[in-house]
Order: sequence, then structure tokens, then C-alpha cells
Amino acid sequence: MTADDTRPDLPGAPSAAGPTVEEPVEPRPPLPPKPDQAAPEPLSATGRAAGGRDVRAQDGAYLTTAQGTRLPDSDHSLKAGPRGPVLLQDHHLREKITHFDHERIPERVVHARGAAAHGVFEGYGTAGGVCRAAFLGEGVRTPVFVRFSTVLGSRGSADTVRDTRGFATKFYTDEGVFDLVGNNIPVFFIQDAIKFPDVIHAGKPHPDREIPQAQSAHDTFWDFVSLHTEATHHTLWNMSDRGIPRSYRTMEGFGIHTFRLVNAQGGTSLVKWHWKPKLGVHSLTWDEAQLIGGTDPDFHRRDLADAIEAGAFPQWELGIQVMPDTPEQTFRGIDLLDPTKIVPEELVPVQPIGLMTLNANPTNYFAETEQVAFHPGHLVPGIDITDDPLLSGRLFSYLDTQITRLGGPNFAQIPINRTHAPVNDMLRDGFHQDAVHTGTAPYKPNSLDGGCPFFAGAEQRAFIEHPQPVPEAKKVRQAPASFDDHFSQARLFWVSMTPVEQEHIIAAYTFELSKCTEPAVRERTLRVLARIDARLCGEVAAGLGLPAPAPDGALADPDPSPALSQLGRDWPVAGRTVGILTGPDTDPAALDAVRAAALAADLVPLVVAPTGGDPARVQRSYATARSVEFDAVLLAGVPGPAADATPARDARAAGPHATLDPRLVLLLGEVWRHAKAIGGWGDARDVLAAAGLPSDGPGTVLGTDPVQVLRDLADLLAGHRVWDRFPPPAQS
Repeated sequence: MTADDTRPDLPGAPSAAGPTVEEPVEPRPPLPPKPDQAAPEPLSATGRAAGGRDVRAQDGAYLTTAQGTRLPDSDHSLKAGPRGPVLLQDHHLREKITHFDHERIPERVVHARGAAAHGVFEGYGTAGGVCRAAFLGEGVRTPVFVRFSTVLGSRGSADTVRDTRGFATKFYTDEGVFDLVGNNIPVFFIQDAIKFPDVIHAGKPHPDREIPQAQSAHDTFWDFVSLHTEATHHTLWNMSDRGIPRSYRTMEGFGIHTFRLVNAQGGTSLVKWHWKPKLGVHSLTWDEAQLIGGTDPDFHRRDLADAIEAGAFPQWELGIQVMPDTPEQTFRGIDLLDPTKIVPEELVPVQPIGLMTLNANPTNYFAETEQVAFHPGHLVPGIDITDDPLLSGRLFSYLDTQITRLGGPNFAQIPINRTHAPVNDMLRDGFHQDAVHTGTAPYKPNSLDGGCPFFAGAEQRAFIEHPQPVPEAKKVRQAPASFDDHFSQARLFWVSMTPVEQEHIIAAYTFELSKCTEPAVRERTLRVLARIDARLCGEVAAGLGLPAPAPDGALADPDPSPALSQLGRDWPVAGRTVGILTGPDTDPAALDAVRAAALAADLVPLVVAPTGGDPARVQRSYATARSVEFDAVLLAGVPGPAADATPARDARAAGPHATLDPRLVLLLGEVWRHAKAIGGWGDARDVLAAAGLPSDGPGTVLGTDPVQVLRDLADLLAGHRVWDRFPPPAQS
């Protein structure tokens, strides 16, 4: 039996060619990478072109040692006879085991759980008036590598926990590497980097039991944030739907800090960075997140990789909010050096300056996603830092961390970290030095190497720090008075939420605080909530069975910022997944027509049938399907009980239903509860009735033309969910 070199037109196939049933024995070169995969550019350790050589390591048809010596066997140690002791002279055994023993490097203390992709950034040219960075020029295309991550969890934690998400982008520009290292939340827990160990220690699992993993629903976290109230604004964002994104593809990114941009004339502006997803900003429901954590803890990384492999390349516009660079570094009373504050988009609109498209998956997780090293101090001419005290600490911490994780100071020579600009430094030696330096004088000044390397000036586009005046002051451990406002912007966020989003925030606080065992921590947090909103505090207090405290002072009365809400707009449906539930009576012609129409609309149709089969026609069985992987569902037949619908084999099959497969009754109920659109034709109305669901409720589309039903379903998908299915209670 020969390998099938054609893969089904579906994402997720593990290799570029199909396997054979029997073990292959005929020598052949390694399989090529899958079409969706890319690798770091084939550059030398010092950024030079490497003559087209690929940095991917495997070559040739035969197994070798690390030194390239071919091997006849890798299944048996060298022994003194078949039953004798293993011999110490077995160099292959020692090399293989020694390398295995050292395969792991220290995982990141934060952002350990990540997924990444290659892509390209194309400048619009609209930033020229404020920034001289060449990669922002019109039509300039710059390779990028982007890593998304959770903050608190270990590498083995689940994707869908409630947490802040990292959004780090490495631009391989012609002027050097620029790293934009941000999050999906625009504000931070703390204002000064000296508090970073405290907030992370508080958020991490308790040190005695190492639980709970990747969660903030525990005493130490809430003990810290209820005492350290500058964390209030970020915590509120985390308790909102922003804390559980639907996908990395539907997640905003923010640079958090205020940066200083310098234009060609030397003029400066203060800016905040924004990544705006083309698909819109969407989230999971809390119930979905918990289900996914059990059924598919790799949900977000799988979604990203599958979308890229399927050609549904995710895109984000890079935008900036531009503010005058005044000596006070404030804007309309907002301290721009305070990383716990935003500038509402209604005051300063976000100006698009470029488009990023992620179009290739990594070839090797460790070599690329795990070893990529970001640093806020990786800057290019035209982009400079400000005196934000949190940013100052990050400039030290990131570099220090990379030296520990990646075994020394030469981490920039790892292929995924290599600059695409020529390097001529005077750094020498150290662990993992891959460059073979020439010359005899790695110092300045010198004459033995002819004076090389020479200094560059502004005309050679050198990076020159902006000569920002520093006010006369005394050395103090203090913060400016403007940093003391911890609640006005938290209240701005609350009043900007729709009623549906406010209900989700109430539920999140109630759940998280219910996980705290110490009554004092709950009561103290309620006092914090009282300073945000009386209703928020009252509803959470009622859920905890505690009295609601009165606010300590008058509450701010800000104008809502609609840009902070995720709801109320329509978005592209490209890459959204539609589950098509079929049964024995499903019309094959209608099914083919719907699948074709879905693919034409850039939707991802997944057919669910009683049993598996041809993967080109059936992608899920009743046993393997779960509601959380679908954004909407179509009923294309009567999903009667399959042969394996027995509770002894699948606990989800337990139930009184005789007409329908109980597992799909459960699926439909979850789809309904999670406010997802449902469509169908033929006997769909009877199926819904048998499942105990109304056929005329919000978000339900029934008809006789299957393709038209799909189109109507796509219109509902543009709003992400059918929130009016469950209107929030009236507010007094």
C-alpha cells in the first residue's frame, strides 16, 4: 500500500502526505513541510543571506548521529551479548539519552502557554508624519512572527481559562528587529515594575498545593487586588468577556504603554499602539470555556493553526492614537505614563497605519514558538520609549529572562530571533556562539581592523534616542499624584458595557469570589466594587450572600465609550465554523449544495453524521462532536440514535429520547444556551420540538431552500451571537 500524497481539503492533517498502513522500509528523503508551514528566514547568525540554505535541520534519507554519521539501528543498546549488560562505550545511546534529558528549557514564568504564526506586515504610509521608521512606509512588506499566550498558566494548562492574553509581534525590518510586546487588554495590573513579582506571585497557584492552575479564582489573587486597588481597572477588564476570547483571530492587541514616535524632521508625538482584528472582537461564554477546557484544552492554538492551513488567514490593522508630546505627558487629564489608564477612542481615534496577515504556521514548536525571544527594548529608528515606570522595568526584565531561558547572551542568533539587517557588533563568545567572527580588534577605537566597525549618524539612519528633557528632581520612591486615581476609568469601562456584558461581569465576579475561602477577602473586594458601581456591587453581594457596602465617596459620571464594548456591530464571517447535523434521511444533493455555498462564503462547514467515514464528506461523528467547536449549526435531517448511542459506551447518550440521538439533543441544548444561531430545513422544526426547543425563537432560521437558510444563518453570524435570545433583566 502506498502513501497518499494528497491530503483532504481540511485543516489538521498531521503531515504533508498520507501514511501507509505498513511501516515504510524503502529509503526516501524527509517529507516536505506542509503547505501551511514556514520557517525562519535562512540567514546566518549575523543576519547575512545564507545562500538559500534552509534553517530546517533534517536532510538526507538516512538516520544519523548529531555529527552526521549514519546509523544502522536505534532500537537496541550496545550489549555484551543479547542478554548481557549495556556497554558504556555505546556512544549513540549516550548521545540520544543525553540530548533527551536536556530537551526542555525553563518555561516562561509568565506567558508560558503560547501559540504562534508567521506572517507579513504591509505599511500604509499613513504614519510618515509622525514616525520615520522605514517599515511603516507605503507598500513596505515586513516579515513578522506573532506569539499569542495566556499569562498565568503553565505550558500544559488549557487555552480557554479566564486570563489576560499576550499579543507579541516581532517585525524583521531592514533597520533591525522591532518587538511590539503587548496584551489583549490595554491596561495593566500595576503602575510600577517593582510590583510585578507581587501580582504574579498572587495570581499563580498557591505555593503549598500548586493549585489552582491558570486561574485567578482563588484567595491570593483577590487578596492582592482588593488591597492594591490600582489593579481594579485591569481586573474589571479581566472579569469581562475580554478575559475569555473566542479565538486569537478575534482578539484585540494593545501596546499598553505610551511610546514616543519621532518623524524625519525630529518632531515627536506620544502614541498608543492598537491591533484591530478584521474579524471583530468576540468572546466565549463562560459555560463554553469550561466545556472546552475539558473537551479540547488546545482550542485556541488549534483554531489558529487550522484557519491558517485552510487559507483563512487572520488579519489585524495596526493603528495608533496620536497625542501631543507635551512636557507634562498628559492628555485631557489622563496621565499618559500611567499604564493602568486608557485614552478613550472617542477622544483620540485610532489611525490605521498598516495591515498584518498571518499566513504560515511554524514548522517546529520548540525551535520557533518556544525559543522566540521578545524584548520591548528591541526598537528601530523612529520609535522610542517614555518614562513609564512599568516599561522601564520591562526593559530590564525581558533581557534578563532570555539569558536564563535560552542559555546565554547569544539568543539573538537562534534562527527565529535572527535579525534581517546586517550585524557588525563587538559582542564575542559566550554560550551558543554560532557566528564565526573575523578580525582581531573587537573594541573601539582600533587600528588593527582598520577602524571597523564605524559609528553611524542620523544620515545613516542610526538609532538616536530623542533628547527628552529631564526635569530637575530628587531621588524618591514615589508616584505622581495622578497615579492615585484607581476607579474613574474602571467606572468608565463599566458604564460603557451593554446590559448583556454587564451581566457577564457580574457572573464572573460572583464565580471568582465564591472560590475564595476567606470572608475578609470577599468583603474587601465588595468595597472595591462599590467604588465602581452600586448595582455591580449589589448583584455580586447578593450572589455571595453578603450585604452590599456603600461606596466610599461619590462615583464618577463619565460619558460611555462605545469602543470599549464588543457588541452592536456586524463583522466578517470568514473562518466561522458551521456544524451540519445529518441523519440517514439527509439529501446528499442538498448537503453538497450547502457545503459549496458555505465554502464560497469563506465559512468552514463540518458535517456531523451518525458514524465517521470518508473524511472528505464527514468530519465528525455523533460520538466526537461537541457544540463548542461550532459557531452555528444547521439541521439537515433527523439525527436519530446511532448504533453507539449507549450510556455504557458514552455517558452523553443517557436520556429518555427515542426519536433523536441523545448526544445531539445535548448539543442542540448547548447551542441554544450559548446564544448561537440555528438553521434547518425539512424536518428541522420537528427535531427542535423533540429536543424541547422553540422553532420560532430568536436566532432560529427555518426554510425550504437549504442554501438560503445558510445565507440567513451567515447574516446572524455577523453579530457573533444571538444575544436577544436571553434579554438581561430590567434595571431599576
